[in-house]
Amino acid sequence: MVAMNSPHPHSSARATAAPRAVIASGAGRYADPWHPYAATSTRLADILRGDGWHVEVIDDPDCALASLEGAQLLVVNAGDPWRGDNTTRGIDPAAESGLDAALDRGIGVIATHSALSSLRDYPSWRAAIGGEWEEGRSWHPEIGDATVRVVDPERSLVGEDFTIFDERYTDLVVDSGVSVLAVHDLDGVAHPVVWTNETRPGTRLVRSVVSALGHDARAYDSAGLRALLARAARWAGGVED
Repeated sequence: MVAMNSPHPHSSARATAAPRAVIASGAGRYADPWHPYAATSTRLADILRGDGWHVEVIDDPDCALASLEGAQLLVVNAGDPWRGDNTTRGIDPAAESGLDAALDRGIGVIATHSALSSLRDYPSWRAAIGGEWEEGRSWHPEIGDATVRVVDPERSLVGEDFTIFDERYTDLVVDSGVSVLAVHDLDGVAHPVVWTNETRPGTRLVRSVVSALGHDARAYDSAGLRALLARAARWAGGVED
């Protein structure tokens, strides 16, 4: 259950300056042949800027994690760094310390689509988002028209059911402590595609929103997805209506 007017440690900062969001966009070891991260990160940035955020898109996720000082929201739109051989794996110390420091002070988090398989070198990322794409278990049907069905009775972030042209991530690993907000239905089984997670890894509460949606730019043509992401950013980042 998500309350949009819940107090958040950063809410008092809104009176004087636009809140800062960092989008970690897939490139380098975080790129893959299937996801056009530059295009989808542009669409994400447009949504946030249209809702009053100062947005910085950084196309090196490790660099983005090291650049979170002063940011109130981290959006990860990137792929699996372990997809290739072992040479693509490894912790960047500046990225690790930057992410952990940001989580300690309560930065808001949004994970979009393949971010469920991203940042695998940083355990605090997996803990913050409350789920993952598990190789050998998780999968998706062929991309196409889909219905996102809201299961949150308060409809606080997702609003109404909506349609989208997208991949439908299926059989994700979803932790028991998350709040599932929306699902897609396949063969009589409801599969979570939107959820929230609240953790306290340090001194402040971290609010995370996971949207397994957003394979390519066509997904962002859905007004339902755009509205969801705008509300998710406000809630995670502590921006009050």
